[in-house]
Amino acid sequence: MRRFHSFAGLAAALLVIFMAATGFVLSLQPIADAVTTIPATGSLSVATVADRVAQDLPGVERLVRSASGQLVAYTLEDGVRSAVVVDPDSGAAVGAYAPSAFFSFITDLHRSFLLGSFGHGMAGLAALAILTLAVSGMLLLVAKMGGWRKLLAGSRGTGSQRLHTDLARIGVAVLLLTSLSGAYMSAVNFELLPENAAEMFSLPPASAGEGAAPIASLDALTALPLSDLRELSFPAVGDASDVFTVTTSAGQGYVDQGTGAMLSFTPNGVWQQAYEFVYLLHTGQGAPLIALLVGLGALAVPLLAVTGTIIWWTRRRSTPRIVGNAPWRDADTIVLVGSEAGSSWGFAATLHAALTQQGQRVHVAAMNDLRGSYPQAARLIVLAATYGDGAAPASARQFLAKLERFASTPSFSVLGFGDQSFAHFCGFAAEVDAALAAKGLRRLVPFTGVDRQSAGDFAAWGSLLGLQLGMSLVLSHAPKLPPTSRLVLAERTLYGMEVQAPVVVLKFKVPEPNRHFGGRLPRFNVGDLVGIVPPGSDQPRYYSLASASSDGMLEICVRKQAGGLCSEFLHSLAPGGEIDIFIRPNPDFRPDGGRRPLILIGAGAGVAPLAGFVRHNRNRRPVHMFFGGRDPASDFLYRDDLESALDDGRLASLNATFSRVLGGGYVQSLLTDEAETLRRLVGQGAQIMVCGGRDMADGVRAAIDTCLAPLGLSVDALKQKGMYLEDAY
Repeated sequence: MRRFHSFAGLAAALLVIFMAATGFVLSLQPIADAVTTIPATGSLSVATVADRVAQDLPGVERLVRSASGQLVAYTLEDGVRSAVVVDPDSGAAVGAYAPSAFFSFITDLHRSFLLGSFGHGMAGLAALAILTLAVSGMLLLVAKMGGWRKLLAGSRGTGSQRLHTDLARIGVAVLLLTSLSGAYMSAVNFELLPENAAEMFSLPPASAGEGAAPIASLDALTALPLSDLRELSFPAVGDASDVFTVTTSAGQGYVDQGTGAMLSFTPNGVWQQAYEFVYLLHTGQGAPLIALLVGLGALAVPLLAVTGTIIWWTRRRSTPRIVGNAPWRDADTIVLVGSEAGSSWGFAATLHAALTQQGQRVHVAAMNDLRGSYPQAARLIVLAATYGDGAAPASARQFLAKLERFASTPSFSVLGFGDQSFAHFCGFAAEVDAALAAKGLRRLVPFTGVDRQSAGDFAAWGSLLGLQLGMSLVLSHAPKLPPTSRLVLAERTLYGMEVQAPVVVLKFKVPEPNRHFGGRLPRFNVGDLVGIVPPGSDQPRYYSLASASSDGMLEICVRKQAGGLCSEFLHSLAPGGEIDIFIRPNPDFRPDGGRRPLILIGAGAGVAPLAGFVRHNRNRRPVHMFFGGRDPASDFLYRDDLESALDDGRLASLNATFSRVLGGGYVQSLLTDEAETLRRLVGQGAQIMVCGGRDMADGVRAAIDTCLAPLGLSVDALKQKGMYLEDAY
């Protein structure tokens, strides 16, 4: 479904964007008509208004009332045709009618690309393309969010993914409406469905020929409110046998010009009613609110196209091309990959190359692409990353459900990828391993986890797998790092020396010579991660950012770890020293919008991104900070910044505790002491963000569970709503 959705979107992108853009412009017409149309404040009959029009405008042929309520009289006098706007409250002519040439041009452009019947066909295909994208996108959205009931849960992923998801949730109903109605109207235009039922109206009968009576005296027209009128055609001058033709919202009839009797009336059929209803939904003519919704839905299409293309390109770029990937029907080894950011695919490519070199026919695919069976496969190897606290990554969320219908019986091995500092290290991969074993499949080697993309862990697992398979399997994997930017250290501030826990705040800028040649910082936001590869290593280390690129600097806070290759390198760096960095977006650790309270909880160096969020709180959202350190005189990180934020309203409250002073404690005990405050803020819809070491984060979670128990809430419940975010290491 994802490949189908991507292909349809890419193939029809320009056509769909064009239709959406012109549709948005046309959605403004009903709004403009509502503003410029003379409103009808009275309740005059068609007879009264038509009588006045006939007196003021000799040669009047038709009186037309548009969906917006505008009344226009069309006349022919001395061979000259004209159109006049009529006051619906009096029937008086108020000025010449001049329809908008701009909207007329855009209408023709939208309906047919100015290409006649061929263009009408293209417009119909565009409507079908939008319908296809809307339906497939809705199905993908339901699958991504975990079912219909979770459609309103917080979205996750990169900025493009979250924007695409949010736009889809807002616009999919409108897109379904406009695409279905547009396809229906195209089908009517090409006579694939019954026309607008005009052929069902009977031919006009002849008048009794008694001569024309005053229009105001005609009973059938007197009984008809002006608000029901669509069009009134006047009898030909001097033709006593001609009749009035009146079209209303209910149908079409004929009125004797002498007696005022309704000679016949044909009500609208089902197809006519359907067409008029669909036309209203598609154009919003006469319904400005519907037009506004249709326009907003159309406006979402170009944004969905742009974000969808970015997502497709990012996924394609992060997924390596597997040279010589065997078809799944012929493969004797199946390698399935579960990845969130794409790094696991690189390991899969290395494994594929090594197994292929040993004469194996290997097929690599995403875990979501698990087939019902593999006819030739003797073994199934799963490389599964773990997202967050034990969750399935994006390319593996459907795997366990599909596994229930899996009919093959290959032997298997599961290799997990994760970070040992997390409590649920390789939790999802372990769940997959247990599920495969429960299916009765034979395990080749014990379940193994790779810590922080360690090439050594991967190679060791490969050696065990090779022994089991009776082959020499050498897995030499060198992770491909993204392009880097070079920055220079501009400023450093050292804390924590007195308590033997050095922490340094480092601020980097673009090297001065580069500025004259357009050099600039890569784009990043507070809370994103910066990857730094220390000298003598091929493995990047990641640090949370306390600044955004708009600040003109890159700021991190680094605690010195005994034997830590990267932390020792950064602590030894003097101003003027250079590093190479790359950015890894972390969109799942960002405050939501709005004015609801925000609770920030951090300890030690974990306060860095939280201080950055406070610094960027320009809208003065109520932010409450809870901070834990060792000694206020030594490692009260960002103290000056936080106190300044208190003074100018960017920070509503600051609660700090320190473990190495008399009467001090840890941040989790501070939360317990402030339980009533926490409950009050959460009751107001507060979002909670936690950053720091894993042990601290676990303690904070337990403390908040205790605090919120009286409300019947828990951290897990808040997480499901996107109201509890955690960045632990």
